[in-house]
Amino acid sequence: MSRNAKINTLLLLVVAALAVLPLALGLGDHKEEPFTGADAEAETAITELQPDYEPWFSPLYEPPSGEIESALFALQAALGAGVLAYYFGLRRGRRQGAARAGAAGTEAAGTQGVPAAAEADTKTGTGTGTGTGTGTDAGPGTRTGSDSGAGAASGVRAVDGRDA
Repeated sequence: MSRNAKINTLLLLVVAALAVLPLALGLGDHKEEPFTGADAEAETAITELQPDYEPWFSPLYEPPSGEIESALFALQAALGAGVLAYYFGLRRGRRQGAARAGAAGTEAAGTQGVPAAAEADTKTGTGTGTGTGTGTDAGPGTRTGSDSGAGAASGVRAVDGRDA
């Protein structure tokens, strides 16, 4: 079993223990509603400490039951998880698409088998260049186009991407 598999198994066991232990140990048995949310616990604590306390705000919508409130909360969490999953999936898809396009562009240019120095040979800048040269490429691909740079470019392009 690999190290990552062991860590994932251990984390899964910890999460399962966190879910089962409160039920198995009977935590919350002495309460009327044993597993209420933090909002209800805070409201109970405030009314015990200061019975005349009045909230500053009231909710815009008060669900008729706790089950509906839980369902709305679960729906909100699901929508949030869906938005996050869509965003991260979109980012990953764009990154993979760019990598595939780069690989397809390299293959279409006929640079398979050519050293890395030839693949990384791109010149950009201001001005125009005119290429005059002689010779042919004897490699697996062909070289077409012209160089553009800060000055005029002329000469013979060798198969390995160096100017001869």
